[in-house]
Amino acid sequence: MATLVSWNSRGFHRNLTDIKDIINAHHPVSFALQETNLKPEQPAKLRRFSFVRKDNIASERASGGVGLLTSLDYPSNTLSLTTSLQVVAVQINFNVVFSVVSVYLPPNEHIDQERLNELVKQLPEPLLLIGDFNGHSPLWGSKDTNSRGRQIEQLIEDHSLCLLNTGQDTYFHEPTRTFHAICSPSLLPFCTFSVSNDLYSSDHYPIFVSLARRGANSTSRPVRFIVERANWDLFSSVADLTEEMVENVQIDDAVECITNVINQAAVLCIPRTSGKLLKYSKPWWNRDCQEALQKQRKAWGIFRRYPTLRNYLAFKRAKANARKVRRQSQRDSWISYVSRITSSTPSKRVWERVKKACGIYKDHSLSFLEKDGRVISSIEEIANTIGETFSAVSSSRNYSPAFLVIKQRSEKNPIAFNSSNSEPYNRDFTMLELKRALFQTRKSCPGLDGVSYDMLKHLSYKSLNALLTLYNRVWKEHTFPSAWRRAVVIPIAKPGKDSRNPSNYRPIALTSCICKLFEKMVNSRLVYFLEKNSVLSPYQSGFRKGRTTIDNMLLLETSIRKAFLRRNHLVSIFFDIEKAYDKAWRYGILRDLHDSGLRGNLPFFIQNFLNARTFQVKIGSVLSKSFEQEEGVPQGSVLSVTLFSLKINSVLKELPRTILGSLYVDDLQISCRGADMRHIERQLQIALNKIHEWSVKQGFTFSEQKTVCVHFCRKRGLHPEPELYLNGSIIPVAPEAKFLGMVFDQKLTFLSHVLQLRKKCMKALNILKVLANTSWGADRCSMLRIYRALVRSRLDYGSVIYGSARSSVLLKLDPVHHQALRICSGAFSTSPLQSLYVDCYEPSLRLRREQLSLLHYFSILSQLDNPSRLALTDNSCDTLFNARPSCVPPFSLRIRPLIEELSLSDISPQAMQYFEIPPWEQAGIQILEIFPHHTKKSTNNVIYTQLFADHRYKYQEYVPIYTDGSKSTCHVGTAFVIGDHVEGRSLHHASSVLTAELTAIYHSLLYVSKRRHKKFIVYSDSYSALKVLEAFSNTHNPVIFDILKLNSNLTRLGFEILYCWIPGHTGIKGNERADVVAKSAVGISSRLIPISDISSFIKQKILEKWQQFWDVQSFNKLKSVKHRIELWHFNGRRKEEVLLTRLRIGHTRMTHKYLLNADIEPLCSKCGVCLTVRHLLIECPSFNSIRQKYFNSCDLPLDHLIGREAMGPQFLFMDDNAPPHRTVTAEELLESEDIEHMD
Repeated sequence: MATLVSWNSRGFHRNLTDIKDIINAHHPVSFALQETNLKPEQPAKLRRFSFVRKDNIASERASGGVGLLTSLDYPSNTLSLTTSLQVVAVQINFNVVFSVVSVYLPPNEHIDQERLNELVKQLPEPLLLIGDFNGHSPLWGSKDTNSRGRQIEQLIEDHSLCLLNTGQDTYFHEPTRTFHAICSPSLLPFCTFSVSNDLYSSDHYPIFVSLARRGANSTSRPVRFIVERANWDLFSSVADLTEEMVENVQIDDAVECITNVINQAAVLCIPRTSGKLLKYSKPWWNRDCQEALQKQRKAWGIFRRYPTLRNYLAFKRAKANARKVRRQSQRDSWISYVSRITSSTPSKRVWERVKKACGIYKDHSLSFLEKDGRVISSIEEIANTIGETFSAVSSSRNYSPAFLVIKQRSEKNPIAFNSSNSEPYNRDFTMLELKRALFQTRKSCPGLDGVSYDMLKHLSYKSLNALLTLYNRVWKEHTFPSAWRRAVVIPIAKPGKDSRNPSNYRPIALTSCICKLFEKMVNSRLVYFLEKNSVLSPYQSGFRKGRTTIDNMLLLETSIRKAFLRRNHLVSIFFDIEKAYDKAWRYGILRDLHDSGLRGNLPFFIQNFLNARTFQVKIGSVLSKSFEQEEGVPQGSVLSVTLFSLKINSVLKELPRTILGSLYVDDLQISCRGADMRHIERQLQIALNKIHEWSVKQGFTFSEQKTVCVHFCRKRGLHPEPELYLNGSIIPVAPEAKFLGMVFDQKLTFLSHVLQLRKKCMKALNILKVLANTSWGADRCSMLRIYRALVRSRLDYGSVIYGSARSSVLLKLDPVHHQALRICSGAFSTSPLQSLYVDCYEPSLRLRREQLSLLHYFSILSQLDNPSRLALTDNSCDTLFNARPSCVPPFSLRIRPLIEELSLSDISPQAMQYFEIPPWEQAGIQILEIFPHHTKKSTNNVIYTQLFADHRYKYQEYVPIYTDGSKSTCHVGTAFVIGDHVEGRSLHHASSVLTAELTAIYHSLLYVSKRRHKKFIVYSDSYSALKVLEAFSNTHNPVIFDILKLNSNLTRLGFEILYCWIPGHTGIKGNERADVVAKSAVGISSRLIPISDISSFIKQKILEKWQQFWDVQSFNKLKSVKHRIELWHFNGRRKEEVLLTRLRIGHTRMTHKYLLNADIEPLCSKCGVCLTVRHLLIECPSFNSIRQKYFNSCDLPLDHLIGREAMGPQFLFMDDNAPPHRTVTAEELLESEDIEHMD
């Protein structure tokens, strides 16, 4: 049975709580609202409902208006009506398609009968009109008749409609029936009309229409596991996978058995949701609200029985009091909720609270579809139609006739991947690979089998071993489980597109997590092979270790700058490939794998992985029939990105030498520069023709509408624009284009990009405004975390590129930064910017851009195969740039003055070695735990030396090696000791202590490799160094690769090397000797600096530069308290945090409000001097007694009161100061100001 509700709410936002209560109680399919009183710019939404509205503005004031909430659990379609009446309509499918119309006809507005007739004629039947008609007639129980009532009677008669009203009162002030429910005759037998007994917060009763249809069932939510409350210990023991389950049985049977065991264990050990429809929660509801509501209902009951004026007034007072109590409770609850966001709150919980606080959620509407002139309304048909559309996209029928000929001819030749499997990448998978793949997984929805990554992570070692056996069987037997070929697809409507068009949906594919885990392992081997053999073009940056979108943008920006320098033209074309993933030719992918030299298990697995892929579309709990994905790489697959990158990789080989091109997965860009536009046109046209020929041979199609051309040129006057054609269609020349998220304009001013960026960031700042006030809310640390994640990350992206813009352009972003810091800290609006930066420990955007530029510069230098590295080392244009200072230099020249300023010229990064160690190789080290239950704080040194002596007695045949690293302000040393042999070296002072510890281990292994003895134990007092070697987790430090590679080579040569942690400075002689040598080492090591250390060193240098600027600040009030730029923590309430911030900065409303109001500076009424925080706290003699009371002294330094160790008495002091200096109270210091006038 479906319930439809209609209510004159007298304001949507005003009575939103009551709307939620009605929904919780009745779960309506549709909720018609009248007098919503909404303005067009006011947002109005409700979770799990779509909202269609028509606002009415009278004299610049929202008055009237209608809305229609429609449940997202049912297919619906908004009807477009041509009428001036306050009406909205939606078609809903509840086992019958009918139109629901929300109507509000104001009582004092004249409405022609013809307008009502035209309205009904536009509505598809059957229909249901519900709303506030403001018509009186004995036909529905009114005592009198008005003109509106006669119009409604005439409307019912003219259109053969049926009235559902039963004579119950629908209006409070007078027993009238102005609410109506009118339906088509075909709906009358199934409809039941009723009126609520509760007014809620309006003066109209809600009315209900129940629609009973055979076969129509109410929806329910899918049942899911609540992993946060799982009993994982029990799960590990119950989910017992054995070797017998996966050996000597069919692969499909083994997969089914494992899946069933895991799911059965999950049912026993993990709670599940009930599947019932969720209700809107009221976390603010408390006993006061309950008591106020009971009093309101009691007063209402008395008034209904005895309708006197006295009882009416008593009811109104009870109702007003209940509303007041609810609002206060909501405010208190909100303040408590956001105030629980503190620095100790885990990041996951922080974002959960932020999303809930800001009303951020994802709801996906379920719309009717239109295909071939036919309207599709049932969920099953919608799912099947969308499935057919997705399947058709990957069908061979979508290929061009020319490619189909090539495809049919090529696929007649089978690809031979046969091999003896002697290749190392064809070995069996190891437990190390499985655990590494599990570690890399993130939270993801399960596929059709219901198994999630969380379940796989909590399997026992025995069960993981059985799973590994299954994987190796699939690997060696060249089979692929049929269950892993199936995917479930969730259709998501594309924003801004017509949701009635089935092609305007994006598929989100969910596949088996058991399969995706295996794919991760296979993908690691495939990527290693492709990278190690240089199969992928260096100009392809997508999803490659160490590469980012900045690399491609930097290449383009450098080319444009050089063209401007030589006063040349540069024409760039930005391509868009239609349905690139869905049209990737599978045979072509396999052919590319074969041509790259792959043979055996790896390509056979990929071949089986791509074949016979099917999917089902899921909408709610309804699954479509099964559809085939004939071509393309599978959506949602781990391998898909790598395979697609391989397939599109060959397009760059088609480009002539005069054309520069780059790829980021499927984002292709090519450019050509020169003085003669005709020459540029010819070169680009040749490239376009080759790219088109390539696309015909490979099955790709370039979008002629979305492919654009930009002519970059700074020449004045008229000059010809390029005329370029792609597949016979001219490519439009645009003044700007968005490339990888950044807008490149033809003059390369980046003004458009900066303006768009500022607009987005200003909108994101609203989240910060919601989370805190000056007296309540999240603490400063959490607010800054949120700012850095939501806003500063956007400012950071591409700053290496757009940082070359003029200062006047870049200054447009500063207000975003300043406003965010003021919101986070609560600083007064007149606070100096430098004080704001230092107090928040957040540098200016200029320093931030410099830091990111330096980091990216050295990161590029550490990648030997990065094309941008050649651009950085190219000095051919240096002289010309120096001769033309008006030309903006490229990144390589812009960064040099900064490197010299910060004395970074002597830094050379060590080359990254991402693919030195094959993923199948057991590269980890073996660590001995000889102090498992002893902590350094609670263990005496004598105990450590005794335990170590016992250990050495057991391992006396192993030669001990003691290593150590040391770091001080200007010295980094490393040393190792073997018997009487001692070696020490100094490293660059930018190196970290971790690098020093690792370097000591590396040099000790080099020394060991020349010894005859084969058994050694490396003793290190750095537990972190041993752990990163064991876990192989820090891929940004190349020393780790060097150690593991050397350790593997020594193991192959018969060496047995163990590693052991020992505590430092506990009297172990070898360790003490190594420590002394490391601190005094003078021999210089030839090793370069890891990029991870350079990153930390750059941060230190930027901080020193910031400190130098801070040191020269004069007349700055914060500087007298905070001399050094450092992070100060404060664990107080938000109100105390803001007060302390304003006191430290020295700008409060009391002392600096005059700047906002253009008044004269206030004076102390007692002393006659300027009123400052310093004067009030430590100078004014009026408060000597109070200082003596709280601090036992009248002569106090300011930093003692509000410095780093400020505790709390100053807040009491401020309150005590209120009588003589009434403006000095905390409340006035914290008085909120207009946030928009901060800059």
